[in-house]
Parts: sequence; structure tokens; C-alpha cells
Amino acid sequence: MNERRLPHSPGPRAWLGLLVVLGPVLLVAMDGSVLFLAMARVSEALSPSADQALWILDVYGFAVGSLLIAFGSIGDRYGRLRLLMGGAAVFGAASAGAAFAPGPEVLIVCRALMGVAGATLLPSALAVLSELFPDPRQRSKAIGVFAATFAAGFAIGPIVGGQLLSSFWWGSVFLINLPVVVLFLVLAPVLLREVRATRSGHLDVLSVLLSGAGILLTVYAVKHVAAQGLTGPPMATGIVGVVTLVWFVRRQLRLEHPLIDVRLFRDRTFTVAAVTGLLPLAAWSATAYLGGIHLQSVLGLTVLDAALVALPGAAVLTATCIVTPAVVARIGTRSALITCHFLIATGMLLLPATSVSDGVGWYVASTVVAGIGYGISFSVVADTAVAAVPAERAGSAAAIAETSNEIGNALGIALLGSLAALIFRLQGPGLAGTLNETLQTPGLTAAVIADAKAAFVTGLHAAAAVAGVLHAALGVFALRHLPRVHRPEDALPGPAAQDTAEEGSVR
Repeated sequence: MNERRLPHSPGPRAWLGLLVVLGPVLLVAMDGSVLFLAMARVSEALSPSADQALWILDVYGFAVGSLLIAFGSIGDRYGRLRLLMGGAAVFGAASAGAAFAPGPEVLIVCRALMGVAGATLLPSALAVLSELFPDPRQRSKAIGVFAATFAAGFAIGPIVGGQLLSSFWWGSVFLINLPVVVLFLVLAPVLLREVRATRSGHLDVLSVLLSGAGILLTVYAVKHVAAQGLTGPPMATGIVGVVTLVWFVRRQLRLEHPLIDVRLFRDRTFTVAAVTGLLPLAAWSATAYLGGIHLQSVLGLTVLDAALVALPGAAVLTATCIVTPAVVARIGTRSALITCHFLIATGMLLLPATSVSDGVGWYVASTVVAGIGYGISFSVVADTAVAAVPAERAGSAAAIAETSNEIGNALGIALLGSLAALIFRLQGPGLAGTLNETLQTPGLTAAVIADAKAAFVTGLHAAAAVAGVLHAALGVFALRHLPRVHRPEDALPGPAAQDTAEEGSVR
């Protein structure tokens, strides 16, 4: 249980510390999506193969997702500020390397290093906020701002990329990270204190290795099976990954000081919240990536115009993250979880109204409606993760929430994107594996171009429909199986909720 603290108003130093922490958080989230509109320029400049292009896009999310749990625990034990400082320095150096990468191989390596550094930043940043804002109500507001910043980074990544590409070369999407990193390295030692968990026990290195290897191998296998079918090497890799994860979970149940407390998942609300961290990011990343191609390659918008079309959804998503903690305090976590999934489902099911010749309005409507659901999900997941555990486990709990986000981001493109690609290969003209490659083929007739665009739009519709159905199903599950909140106080995080919650109610 969290140790009771007397409520008090945080001082100016706490709010300044929050602003300093938000810089790296914004960058880590933004770099997960900044290439959605920029990949065409990257491909023109570096000429990566199809596999290399996928790795450039996905390796960042894989690296972050596979290491968040490990670095959350390391920060708990050895110092969150120290980990933040080191991670920010590596993130900046890797960003500079990515900006000036001479070839696809170097860019892939730099993107992987950025992901490793990002995995050090997110859980420690959220844990530092718990120290800056010990009062549950103030902490809830701070986490809402944190979630809004994280969501805004994902949402504005393509927009920032589009704006930069209209005036600068492709490497500028990485170079903009450097001023924020430098500012953080200068101000963080002044405004933030070093904090560590006050607990005994050594770090279980085997658990660190098992968690990272298991997640990375499993996600890699799922991605390649979805894209290439049930071939031998990916299947074998997937089996090894699943066995490794099972070994990891069983080990955590036996350890006196586990890397993560897997018993948290016995709480149905926590489990649904963790899935809520994964599924919305999968839907968002896939539809943002495929939607960007639809706007540019099908409807003919410029990269800047496509970025502007995405702006209303990004604004709604960010605003929703900010107001969600106050709303949850009134309606409860259960209602918020249910509402977010039905809103996202509705937004996804608006996308099939788009066509080869039209769809900008439907795209905006889809992103605005789904954006409300995304904003709710980001805030609820982060708040639930931190509030469900003692303060000294804040880093590990935050890592669970952020891991689900990053894996969802990677799986969305790997699975839903692969579904769209499969439909394109089956229904398209058969000249190339993707729409952009097909449109670059010399001597195309108008009929072939129309067939290629129609096949891509069909794939987009299929991906959006699958995402919508999954969210609707999870909303129904939450409606039927999550316990009801009897009083608004039950939705408050931290000690206040633990003191007022009735037996069987949702935290």
C-alpha cells in the first residue's frame, strides 16, 4: 500500500520540474510516429529494401517495448534521475546519428539506440512525477498532463514531420530533438532530485534478460508471420519468444523481489487497463500510417496538407487527456474504460466511408471521434498503473503501461498494416507489393492506377473494420465484467481511493 502523505499544494519547483520532464516524454512519443509521413522522403534518399524500410519504421517501437520493464526496475533501484540523464544523452546522440545517416543500415542502428534510450526515459519520468506530487489529487492532475504530452507526441509526430519536410531535408525530423535534450540536461539536475526505491534485494539480471528477449522475439515473430505467412524461421522464433515469456512470468511468481508484480493482473480493472494501453495504440498507429498514404498517394494531398488534415484529431486527443482525470473522478474508471473503447470503435467504423476520390471529411471525423477515446485511454492507463502499486514500485508499474503502448504501436503496423498489404496483393494489379511501388512503375494506364488505389482503399477499410470490432468487443467485455463504482471517490488514485473504496469496487 502507498504510505499516507498529508495533502499539500505543490510549489513552483514541482511544476517547473514537471515541465522539464515533459520535454523528453514528448520526444520519445513523437519519434514513434514522426516517420509516418516522412518514409517516402527517407526511401527516396537512402533507397532501403522493403525489409529495411519496415525496420526503419518499427525497430524504435520494438526496442522501447522490449526494455521498458527492465529499465523501470533499474531506475527504481539505482536512481531515476541518473537513468533519466543518461537516457537523454544517448537519445540525443542517436538522434544526431539518425539525422545524418549515410545509409539504411546506419539509420536502423540509430533508431534502435533511440528506442533503448527511450525505454530509460518513460518509466523514470512518470515515477519522478510521483515524487514531485505526493498528494493524490495533484498527482492525478500531473499524470493527466504527462499523459496529454505523451499522447500529443504520438499525435503531432506526423504533423511535425510533414511541416519539416515541406522546408528541410528528411534528417530534420530527428535533428529537432537536440535542443530539447540539451535543455533537459542543463535544467534537470537543478529542478529534480535523485530518488530511489527504499527496498532490499538485488536486481535479478536473468529476469531483465528474459523480459527483453521474450518481448522482442515474440513481437518480431508476429510481425514476420503477419507479413510473410507461416514460414519456419518466424514460427520457431515465436515459439522461443513465448516460452521465454512464460519462463519470465513463472520466475516472477517465485522471486521475493520480482522485476514486475504479475499478481497485479489478478485485478480485472488493471488487466483491462493494460489491454487498453495496447489496443488503442495499435488502432491509432495503423490507421494513421495507412491514412497518411491514402491522403497523399490516393487523394493526392501534399505532405503538408496531409499533416494539417491530421491536426483536428491530434488537438482533440491532447485536450481529452488533460480533462480526463477530472471526468474520471466523477464517473469512475469503469465508465471511462467502457466509453473510450466504444468511441474508438465508432471512429474506426467511420473510415470505411472513405473512397478513391473522396474521404478527407470522413478521415477528420474518424480521428476526432476516436481521438476522444484515445485521450481517455492514455490517461486512464497511466493513472491506473501508478495508483495500483506502492510508491516504490511506481517505475515498474509505469513500465507496464508504457510497454503496452509501445508494443501496441509496433503491432498495429505489423498486423493491421500487413492485413491491408495482403488485401492489396490479392486485389491489386500485381505489379508490386505496395501502392507507392506500384505507382512508381513506368507506363501505367489510368485503369491500372485506379485498380491499385481501389485495392489499397479496400485494405484500409479492412484494417479499420477489424480495429473497430476489437474495440467494440473489449468495450462489451468491460461493460459486463468490470465491477461497478459505487461512489466517485472510488475512481481517485492512490491512498484516497484505498481508504474509500468499497469491497469489489473499481479503483
